[in-house]
Amino acid sequence: MPAGGCVTETLKRVADSSGFQNFVTFVILVAGVLAGVETYPWVEHHYAWLLGGLDKLILAIFVLEVVVKIGAEGSTPWRYFTDPWNVFDFFIVAVALLPFQAEGVAVLRLARLLRVLKLVRALPRLQVLVTALLKSIPSMGYVSLLLGLLFYLYGVAGTHLFGANDPVHFGRLEISLLSLFRVVTLEGWTEILYIQMYGCANYGYETWADQCVANNPMPLTANAYFLTFILFGTMVIMNLFVGVIMNGMEEAHEEQLAQLRLAELQKHETVETEVEELRLRLVQAADQLSKVEVLLRKDRRG
Repeated sequence: MPAGGCVTETLKRVADSSGFQNFVTFVILVAGVLAGVETYPWVEHHYAWLLGGLDKLILAIFVLEVVVKIGAEGSTPWRYFTDPWNVFDFFIVAVALLPFQAEGVAVLRLARLLRVLKLVRALPRLQVLVTALLKSIPSMGYVSLLLGLLFYLYGVAGTHLFGANDPVHFGRLEISLLSLFRVVTLEGWTEILYIQMYGCANYGYETWADQCVANNPMPLTANAYFLTFILFGTMVIMNLFVGVIMNGMEEAHEEQLAQLRLAELQKHETVETEVEELRLRLVQAADQLSKVEVLLRKDRRG
């Protein structure tokens, strides 16, 4: 085997080894801890030399990881960039290597923080979750459109129904939409409901008494409005989001299993190819040995 082939095989074994992957995962965790430690000014002031040295060491390790994985591709290094996760790793390392000036310290720190995201690549289970979220984005877009239509319809209705009684929460369409967002998260929505049930003069407008100019209690309308909005907005549409994500997780898991099967098949084919090459070499060696024996016999007879 040529020297280049030996180097490629060695790099491939290193890149695929669990020890190397666990070491990179540990370095990512250390990088995450350093990103948090740097938020304390006194630590950065007293241990700037240590943090700087560790940062350079971590960056060197990440560069080495990229070099090893690219080298493992042998004569086709561009195959490294066919994997989106490899492109993501390369981007994080490349950003950290950019020559930031003094005014770009904040950008540099944010670039260092991106290293923590490499943990997504290091942990396969977490990678499946992220892949599932990415696969769910198209379907989530349609669910979001449905949710947006629901917000708009209820926002316009709420402005017409409750705008005079409760101008703080339903005075304008944009305020109504913001109030509905608060309602759909179930954060203090009962306070908004009670204002419409009892009227602004009787509940909730102690702070904004000057804005309560049209007290208009609507208990039945308010209950029907808020209960149906919560039913559709929180119970139904949010469950649609969960269903879409679960479907994406199934697809991501099946895709990961297919990739593992393909890798095993390629590995098996590689082993068979190596065995066949070894057999051919043995046959060639046997032929050469036979020729040598024939020549030796002729020499003896001569």
